[in-house]
Amino acid sequence: MTSCSISQLVAANSTTLGFLNQSLWELLDTLFRHGFESISSLLNHLKNYQTLCTGTDNELNMLSSSNTSENNCIYNKIITQQVLPLTYGFIFIGGILLNGAAAWVFLHIPSKTSFIVYLKNIVIADLIMSLTYPFKIFSDSKIGPWQLNVVVCRFSAVIFYLNMYISIMLFGLIGFDRCFKVVKPQSITSTYGVQCSKIICVVIWMLQILISFPNVILTNQTPTKNNSNNCMDLKSPLGFLWHTASSYTCLGIFWIVFFLLIVFYSSIAKKIYISHQKFKKNSTLAKKKTNRNIFTIMLVFILCFVPYHIVRFPYTLSQTTPGYNCKLKEVLFYIKELALLLSAANVCLDPIIYVFLCQPFKEKLYQKLHLKVKTSEEFENSRSRKSNAICETVIVL
Repeated sequence: MTSCSISQLVAANSTTLGFLNQSLWELLDTLFRHGFESISSLLNHLKNYQTLCTGTDNELNMLSSSNTSENNCIYNKIITQQVLPLTYGFIFIGGILLNGAAAWVFLHIPSKTSFIVYLKNIVIADLIMSLTYPFKIFSDSKIGPWQLNVVVCRFSAVIFYLNMYISIMLFGLIGFDRCFKVVKPQSITSTYGVQCSKIICVVIWMLQILISFPNVILTNQTPTKNNSNNCMDLKSPLGFLWHTASSYTCLGIFWIVFFLLIVFYSSIAKKIYISHQKFKKNSTLAKKKTNRNIFTIMLVFILCFVPYHIVRFPYTLSQTTPGYNCKLKEVLFYIKELALLLSAANVCLDPIIYVFLCQPFKEKLYQKLHLKVKTSEEFENSRSRKSNAICETVIVL
């Protein structure tokens, strides 16, 4: 190649680079200009929305006044100030001890599978959830000052629901993980699956924080001794709307997860049944253990979460819609509190899942307690695994 052609090539490249550089700057300028215009437009919309919210203050204040009448409803103080706080006290002690022990065991278990990653996140969520119970106990029992009610409305109740829905979504991921590994046990490497599951967990935490955190910011009305007993009275007009929207969003998340769990575990049970038909002699014990595991997961999930989400819709309506009489609000309040108590008790039932369904957790727990890890039944089960790969995938979670 001659020096002339090289010079021409360099000149052409310089021209091309100059053109690309100019085009790039023009593109960036356009993006920034339109971006700032979009941001300005968004701010204007927010200002208009705030004006709209301010314009509807009278309606919302009327609604708040209607909701404040809920405080005038006569509730049984033995139930609200003694029975419920005492029950939460027992759940708090059990949740801290059981999940503290579970966290200690999981610290010694490497995250080699997606299932372990999800369980570790559930332990964290359950521990944080348990730490919110003392605030509710002292607030409901009227032991603490009235300012404690404000802390519950603004912080601890939000954190409670945040971690509850994280646990619910993680249950859904566990069901998907089990179903996927039964259908295609060799389709994904363990390392890739673990990394992917960690990213998914981060996304779930961030998503729930984005849904829940505005409830903290928008519970910003000046608290008094009179309005501190009703959390809705502490919310701004926008906070009132956000509370309603986030409640229905979380309600939808739950029912989607519940439906998917039914699909996932039905598919697993079907696969195990087909496998059992092929290996009747070797997989009877495996089939029984798989059915027990599926039953355990669904029982805990249904017992803890379904009752609350059945009553949450009518209860939210009673909070956000005027016209509910005191008697109906009282009935919905008692049902909601009982159902919420079952949801809170989930922190004590989750460790059962760790023991029965997670073999590495069981082995490490037995090792720490200096107990025999492998029984004769497990030995027989290990023999049956050799002839039944599907059952192995499901049982040894």
